[in-house]
Amino acid sequence: MKSSIQDKPKLVNSVFSKVYRKYDFMNDVMSLGIHRIWKNKLIDWMNPQPDENLIDVASGTGDIAKLFSKKNNNLSNIACVEPNDQMFSVGKLNLEKFQNIKWYKAKAEKLPFKNDTYNFYTISYGIRNVLDINLSLKEAFRVLKPGGRFMCLEFSKINNEIINLFYQQYSKAIPFIGKYIVGSSEPYEYLTKSIKEFYTQKQLVDLIKKNGFSNVEYRNLSNGISAIHSGWKI
Repeated sequence: MKSSIQDKPKLVNSVFSKVYRKYDFMNDVMSLGIHRIWKNKLIDWMNPQPDENLIDVASGTGDIAKLFSKKNNNLSNIACVEPNDQMFSVGKLNLEKFQNIKWYKAKAEKLPFKNDTYNFYTISYGIRNVLDINLSLKEAFRVLKPGGRFMCLEFSKINNEIINLFYQQYSKAIPFIGKYIVGSSEPYEYLTKSIKEFYTQKQLVDLIKKNGFSNVEYRNLSNGISAIHSGWKI
């Protein structure tokens, strides 16, 4: 499946430049706070150990890196990668007290790291926004150590017709909520469009496998509103 969104890199950068000040607040509003539960489930499934390190791509405000670090008593080395200037600044400021977390401004398609470096690669609600998903997955595979694990948390496809009906109606209201809180509906029009056009759970499994990962599986969250995908570099 190929996105029909025109000039995607420019649009995505513009979107995050508009919402960065109230990004976490809007996530709480739109998901009724449930996104925090989903992110904790991601960390729980990873079950990282203190001697394992992480690259977190499309880090945003740094919430995944923060959860991972706290899970390991701040003993893990973590690299946060964020391409947008404003989100980068906010995330770095949010986590400035974490000496074990370093920030890098880069795109998922071209990571400034050596091969076979990390135990875990995470991308949370960011893989929809990359220009080239195959190249991004290849880069994820490259920077992971043998035995390393790719973990992706992303909006997905709902497997319950009744819930899906309510969700689709609620999605129509999101741009209006965004305009009221952020001052612009455009970022949230993009959000709902990009979710609608994104891969199904099984399509994403196939893409992850295609780019070298083994033992690929997924877990639905809230009937598939979001899903966690996992794959191993063997």
